Amino acid sequence: MLNIINESKDPCFNLALEEYALKEIKGDVVIFWQNENTVVVGRNQNTHEEINHEYVTVNNVRVVRRLSGGGAVYHDNGNLNFTFITNATRDSVNNYKKFTEPVVNALRMLGVEAEFSGRNDIVVEGKKISGNAQYYAGNRLLHHGTLLFDADLSLLGKVLNVRADKIESKGIKSVRSRVANIYPYLKKNINIEEFKKVLVTNILMEGSQNYILSDEENLKVENLAREKYRNWEWNFGKSPEFKISKRKRYTGGELDIKLNVSEGIIEQIKIYGDFLEYRGIEEIEKILIGKRFVEKDLADCIKRIDIEKYFCDIKAEEIIDCIFY
Repeated sequence: MLNIINESKDPCFNLALEEYALKEIKGDVVIFWQNENTVVVGRNQNTHEEINHEYVTVNNVRVVRRLSGGGAVYHDNGNLNFTFITNATRDSVNNYKKFTEPVVNALRMLGVEAEFSGRNDIVVEGKKISGNAQYYAGNRLLHHGTLLFDADLSLLGKVLNVRADKIESKGIKSVRSRVANIYPYLKKNINIEEFKKVLVTNILMEGSQNYILSDEENLKVENLAREKYRNWEWNFGKSPEFKISKRKRYTGGELDIKLNVSEGIIEQIKIYGDFLEYRGIEEIEKILIGKRFVEKDLADCIKRIDIEKYFCDIKAEEIIDCIFY
């Protein structure tokens, strides 16, 4: 296993580093990293609806889109992120417990009674301290997660727009009531750097090596950061005025589907949501463009698509249900 040493706190560089490592570095890889004040939105989310524009602008909070699906999260210097990259074997794709287990074990060694919960969380006493997501590219799999060590939780409600339907669907009163920092649960007071060292020591396998990017590799990552992750088109994107907008929440997450239909034909379609995915759903959107806006026609079309290759826990029937009901 290669442990990529990364001291950057620039979210654009860090997300570009993940993508570069996923596509260019062979073997098993782990990266520990931090971002300065940043909202990181999921690949399929409508950024405009997820953030508090006024607050992030006035307070210079960065907004960046990541490769993986899932919901928007807030990062600051009190949050530590981890990334695992490996070959996408049958026992690793969608196996969140496999990748969170070494993190949970390291936390327990520190006296934190952490456990894997739900579809992609690590919790302590029922409160979320870590959210996780995956992205699949070719035969490679990227799994990454957050660790709330000593983050400013008061900012979560200020930088993010959390809709009532999402809160109600989880049976909670507020975002703040369901998240927690790791620091109060530690048996011994340590800072985030010491915490990181414990994780590195306990997660890296015997024979692991530190990996420092060459100047050439750093330049490639920086170019990717500039061309993609610093690009407004990637982070916000132009979104046309859709005439039809349907939104529903399912067990696997929210679907927010917007369509333009002219003379019974789908001219434009965009699928937003905080669902987890395997690969970019843009392929599905392209397939549906040009199809008749008829339930049976779309149901037949979608059922011919191997939905499980794209969505983690969203079913073909739920897509049709969201569009028509």
